Amino acid sequence: MRAIGIDIGTTTISAVVVHREQRRTETARTVSNGSFIRTANAWERMQDAEMIWQRAKAVLDELLDRYPDTVSIGLTGQMHGIVYTDRYGMGVSPLYTWQDGSGNLPYQDNMSLAEYVSAHYDIRIASGYGLLTHLYHCLNGKVPQAGVCFCTIADYLGMRLTGRKRPLVHMSNGAGMGFFDGRKHIFREEMIRELGMDPAFLPDLTTAFSRLGEYRGIPVTAALGDNQASCLGSVGMKENTLLLNVGTGGQISVLSDTCFETPEIEARPFAGGKYLLAGASLCGGRAYAILEKFLRSYVVAAGASDMPQYDIMEKLAAQGMAKESTAAVADGFISQAARGREQMVVCTAFNGTRADPQCRGSITGLTEDSFTPQGLIYGVLKGMARELYDMYEVIRRGTGICADSLVASGNGVRRNPVLQAILGQMFGIEPVLADSQEEAACGAAISSVGDF
Repeated sequence: MRAIGIDIGTTTISAVVVHREQRRTETARTVSNGSFIRTANAWERMQDAEMIWQRAKAVLDELLDRYPDTVSIGLTGQMHGIVYTDRYGMGVSPLYTWQDGSGNLPYQDNMSLAEYVSAHYDIRIASGYGLLTHLYHCLNGKVPQAGVCFCTIADYLGMRLTGRKRPLVHMSNGAGMGFFDGRKHIFREEMIRELGMDPAFLPDLTTAFSRLGEYRGIPVTAALGDNQASCLGSVGMKENTLLLNVGTGGQISVLSDTCFETPEIEARPFAGGKYLLAGASLCGGRAYAILEKFLRSYVVAAGASDMPQYDIMEKLAAQGMAKESTAAVADGFISQAARGREQMVVCTAFNGTRADPQCRGSITGLTEDSFTPQGLIYGVLKGMARELYDMYEVIRRGTGICADSLVASGNGVRRNPVLQAILGQMFGIEPVLADSQEEAACGAAISSVGDF
């Protein structure tokens, strides 16, 4: 008795086969997404939805051929972004991803569209959220003529697999589109109308992991948001357990009975009436990739081969960590006095933050001794961790939730022992790596079973 889970990530598409009773991953398969569309506009981040569908279907078919006793298929994928569909359930647009920057473009009163909407309608919304992207398209005549609805890429996969003509979206994905009432689990249709958008474009919502239909005779359930899927696949429904995910982006999540929200923290609908309190660092693991690209460009300019620098960076980061005085560590923080003496401090908000899109990265505390490759590499890793820790502090102060365990997932932390050590020091809890390397896909498979 097996369930298959599929996760459509920004850079990869993953699928797992999970034994339903033992909750053990028997097989995992990952392929490159590779569907980004070149564009002349720097703020556009689009992917080819048809290419994603074809690649996801190929992986699924391969696993179904190997495991014909599969009894359910669960879905998840990158949140926030949207694909427009026509009245036949076919895609008529690219996937406008969560990285879409149209909401940060100048709009009115010296504010971006995201800032204007947030200020005038007293809601929290950021560029990349599907309904804000849709609003930009409405204002600029960019809604596809044949489009009648929109949904996330995982929901679109569910439509194509089952032949649905209209998307049925789980509330975890619906909330990620914005203009959503997390307590009532409905879209804010009155607000949507006031802004000139037609609520008819909104997908249908479900609060359960409803059955969408069948593919090759196997039930397919409504897609779960990737953050919630990762939590379900690595933490389950455990309370007081932090999930830190460092991949293309970065996220911190914890289960809560309270719908607690701030400019930094979202309360994402989950299951069983609970919420997942989540904070996202927009750069996340990409901050380290940006640094690697910087160092690699210097190496090439110096006449060496164009080779990945991660192995060397890991050695230098370990040296930078060893140099830092352990005497300055107190309650997970480095004292201000120590920072002022010898320590380089790196802010890795290269792409801004959800609360402040105009924020940018910085390097402070430079001295003759601290300005070294070791210090810079270690500082970037510490900056990545600090963004997540600061969001945890907001949650802790606002809800009283005090974590007693820490689960780390995502290749950005799984492959970086120095980052693991930094997280342990900063949070005061030794991180445990998630059992499965494909947590979101595993969570999708579990959601299709429904018993968790």
